[in-house]
Amino acid sequence: MKPTIIDIKQKIVIGQKSKMLQHQSKNIVALWKQFMPRKHHIKNTISLELMALQDYSAFGNFEVPFDIWACVEVSKTIDIPNKMEIFTIPAGKYAKFLHKGNDAGATYQKIMEQWLPNSNYSIDSRPHFQVMGQKYIHGSPDSEEDFYVPIIKT
Repeated sequence: MKPTIIDIKQKIVIGQKSKMLQHQSKNIVALWKQFMPRKHHIKNTISLELMALQDYSAFGNFEVPFDIWACVEVSKTIDIPNKMEIFTIPAGKYAKFLHKGNDAGATYQKIMEQWLPNSNYSIDSRPHFQVMGQKYIHGSPDSEEDFYVPIIKT
């Protein structure tokens, strides 16, 4: 498990969000079921890639709800569809991991329990996100997506 360490520029996304606690995966499924039929209403998308985003107010505290997003990156924020919102991912350093398969939780656990403690980084307070491109196949063991974990040098 070796990430690529990258600096990303600010990203602007449009999508739908929901609050959840850790291990409430039914909220994620419900959010994507609402978002997918409506995503084509978003104008000025940068690509066909989908993004899942987690905005933690207290990362690591499993009793505090956090925002989850189903969204797409855009170049402009005009004509926002009804019941959708804008979110800005601040610029900064990220560890980018390739995730293969359909057990995202296991990959994320390895990142937090194996890679992070042995790296020279700690988690930053910026959002975590995943990018699902052409190789993403929902529910398939052959699926691929990129995990972006916000980091700062320790």
